[in-house]
Amino acid sequence: MPHAPPLSALLRLYAAGTALTCEPVDQGLLNRGYRLCTTRGRYFLKHHFDPDTADPAAIERRHRATQRLADLGVPVAPPLAHREGRTVAVVGGHAYALHPWIDGGHRHGGQLTRAESARLGALLGAVHACLERVMPPKGRTRPATSPHPVESADPADTFALIDDLLAHVRRHRPADAFDELARHRLLERRALLEQHADRRPPRGGPVGWVHGDFHPFNLLYKDDAPAAIVDWDRLGVQPRAEEAVRAAAIFFVRPSGRLHLPKVRAYARAYRRAAGATPSELTAAVHRVWWERLNDFWMLRWHYERGDTRADCQFPAASALAVWWTREYDAVCDAFVR
Repeated sequence: MPHAPPLSALLRLYAAGTALTCEPVDQGLLNRGYRLCTTRGRYFLKHHFDPDTADPAAIERRHRATQRLADLGVPVAPPLAHREGRTVAVVGGHAYALHPWIDGGHRHGGQLTRAESARLGALLGAVHACLERVMPPKGRTRPATSPHPVESADPADTFALIDDLLAHVRRHRPADAFDELARHRLLERRALLEQHADRRPPRGGPVGWVHGDFHPFNLLYKDDAPAAIVDWDRLGVQPRAEEAVRAAAIFFVRPSGRLHLPKVRAYARAYRRAAGATPSELTAAVHRVWWERLNDFWMLRWHYERGDTRADCQFPAASALAVWWTREYDAVCDAFVR
């Protein structure tokens, strides 16, 4: 098993019995997870591998936050404490956490009805509202490291990145279908940015505590009901309505790159009610996330700069979404605010 965790030491520390099976969990791009079955039960073992989020003290703080959310009825899976009373185990210089195993599966927006889409929006709204109750006041904490900075992207930087990625595409041999699509989308995106460069949004608006990475792989369903929100590594202070828009753009994007706007509308209405978010807050968030999508090439950077192809399957729909969203900008805004 690649990157096998030190099971004997961990299970002794947690008094969790003897390992029977330990299987890697495929989902997840930044950390490593394992489905662990022992003589004492079933668990999810997480290896906090991402250097941006693997500080044990910071992990413990996030763990305490999830426990407080669980006490308020938010569906989460707080970690277990080991014999020393901590929820993080550091073995061989690596940080691990043991969680109860949650039976369930992931569901994307195409598998949700409109009523279930509204339930999803209400859930995220409740998360934001409950985080405001259990976390320190925003003025007394530093914003967490986040892949979504408050400062909007500068198109000049994006044009330089597009040129660099196009050079990567030209050098790749043998050229394949992914290269062809990447070249097409890069040229297309450059033209769109030239057309809309004057629409760069200002710095973000109202901030609040957010999950930071709310998407289908981080939400487990049991039957038709959400069973657990997982992976709180990006918990931090960010413009909260942007998380709502960003999540909708992941849950409700179709393979063609279009958003399912009726489901988005149901989701957004429920989110606004649960979070107490205003239409103007959502309008600004839609604009900022649209701009983010126009300037974002993380999937191509992983592919060409790092040789990491795990996100390649997401690229066709995600890259088409930026183009469709630009064309249907008013309709998308309307779905989020009315």
